[in-house]
Amino acid sequence: MASLLSVQCVASLRKSRTYLRTAALGIKRHYSSKKESSTEYLSQSVVPLMHYQNSLPRLPIPKLEDTVRRYLAAQRPLLDDDQFRTTEKIAQDFQNGVGKQLQEELVAQDQNNKHTSYISEPWLNKFLSNRFTLIQNNPFLLFNPDPKTAYNDQLVRATNLVGSVVRFMKTLRAGFQEPEVFHLNPSESERTRSIRWVPSSLSRPLDISQFLYFFNTTRIPKRGRDELFTDEKARHLLVMRKGNMYVFDVVDRDGNLLKPAEIQSHLKHILSDPTPAAAFPLGILTSENRDVWAGLRDKLIAVGNAEDLWSVESALFCLSLDDESMRDYIHISHNMLHADGCNRWFDKSFTVILTKDGQAAINFEHSWGNGLAILLFLNEIFQDTTERPLVNPGSAAAAVDSASAVRRLKFNLDSELENGIRRAKENFDSTVSTLTIDTVAFKKGGKTQLKKSKMSPDAVVQLAFQMGFLRQYGQTVATYEACSTAAFRHGRTETLRSATIHTKRCSHAFVLQPGQHSAEQLQAMLSECSKYHVQLTKEAAMGQGFDRHLFALRYLANSKSEPLHSLYTEPAYAAINHNILSTSTLASPGMILGGFTPVVPDGFGAGYSVHDDWIQCNVTSYLTRNVHEFVECVHKSLEDIFTVLEGKTLG
Repeated sequence: MASLLSVQCVASLRKSRTYLRTAALGIKRHYSSKKESSTEYLSQSVVPLMHYQNSLPRLPIPKLEDTVRRYLAAQRPLLDDDQFRTTEKIAQDFQNGVGKQLQEELVAQDQNNKHTSYISEPWLNKFLSNRFTLIQNNPFLLFNPDPKTAYNDQLVRATNLVGSVVRFMKTLRAGFQEPEVFHLNPSESERTRSIRWVPSSLSRPLDISQFLYFFNTTRIPKRGRDELFTDEKARHLLVMRKGNMYVFDVVDRDGNLLKPAEIQSHLKHILSDPTPAAAFPLGILTSENRDVWAGLRDKLIAVGNAEDLWSVESALFCLSLDDESMRDYIHISHNMLHADGCNRWFDKSFTVILTKDGQAAINFEHSWGNGLAILLFLNEIFQDTTERPLVNPGSAAAAVDSASAVRRLKFNLDSELENGIRRAKENFDSTVSTLTIDTVAFKKGGKTQLKKSKMSPDAVVQLAFQMGFLRQYGQTVATYEACSTAAFRHGRTETLRSATIHTKRCSHAFVLQPGQHSAEQLQAMLSECSKYHVQLTKEAAMGQGFDRHLFALRYLANSKSEPLHSLYTEPAYAAINHNILSTSTLASPGMILGGFTPVVPDGFGAGYSVHDDWIQCNVTSYLTRNVHEFVECVHKSLEDIFTVLEGKTLG
């Protein structure tokens, strides 16, 4: 899932008011450069949103020898000596032969496409060609509750969220959104009143091209490869309740936001609509295998549903109003990831979900962008809805004819489509019935204590995952941590390979060799893990990992229908890309929880955040793994790490 920046990036996060990371990204927002915003916009920046876009540096293609070296370093903790010697020989043969030729062609191709990055098209194709259900790809991010409890009423919060999202859209399209800038030294940058005067030595602008797919966008199922569809002319919102779909305009013909009291009236009308739950909820089809869904979508159009389908796919975004109240974080996670599948349109670029008790989350389709863009968006929306709500608990809905303004979509369905919906629901239920979720809330320390110990908080959590898996299964396995390359034009992500020779040595000392090392020796191992992790983070954020480079070279070979080198066909390459531990750090002032499913059937999906004095992890797995035992092992590992950092010996 989700995704980050430079040599000083870890230090620069410490004073950032807005702390947004997916592996290591700090975004600092300087609101001093914004004029007082009107009711139509979130802000009016003195610097246009696209100001830096054309001057962004291009994502570098690593040197082939560096990629091979990094690849072998990541393979070392996963292989025994004989396996490693075989992989090393194959990698060197690739570097000196086919790889060298592919590298030259990739560099030449990149030089002929300076408007983008070498990874942009291959990475987009990777997502759009994936035929699996989107419930295995779409992550969620949970908003914090509104600090004013009464504002968490479903109707009130839905109205305010819709208003803020539309204001964000208008701000974005008018160019009034402040450019996203990573501040290498926040304390120095803060002395500068306007973003335009912050010297380049103190800041790095970030790529914002993914925002172009934010609104009016849907992933359209096609056989073999999906397409992204956007229609910016559409002015309506898609609302789902009980599997029924409704649309109404939230922007008038002059481009102005509909009056909040009218939005409230329309949403109230939908919430009070006595129409029963849809007998054949069309949304469940978006959870199907993509080729199956593509065929059923063609059938939908053939039997006369083209106009209503356009209303769904061109809508600004989707708002799902759920009738269920939430019990705990595990219940919330299941609901925001998948629920019963009937009240979602997983193909939309993003869906805002509101439960009956006012829990709010964003579920987003992943092909168009990464977690960084959504985190930035979520934080802006949370701040706006809580600081400048458009309606309050005492606000009266407008006396307008909502019954005429709101249109419930009615689809023509034949027996083939009805059977397709039944099968989709059966497949959906079969998939989600095997998904298990558990959470870790470690309350004995957090970011503050770790920094005093000169430890990277991210490195410590990643080490706890390694120790936890070793404690549970006795292995070190392929581990994926997402890291954004948004410092470059059309950058996407790089993989941070957090299972290293250092984490393996340290994990074995803690888990398999109890009592054999002093606290000082264990502290030294922890320090080595942290230092190496920070190095990997810096390299990945600056486009100097190995995963995307090797992927692009393979993509190039496939595009020419050339046979793949044995580097790509040997078991070690398959194993390191079978990421049993898929992880991403998700933190923002506007959110309290995030999550995603495992990327492989026998894996874990771990979203986490490190707070000042506690650490939270939200972990998913299928029944092939015991998620409850894993989170217990992670918690025990964190206890052991903090015990050693305090200078105590392990009992």
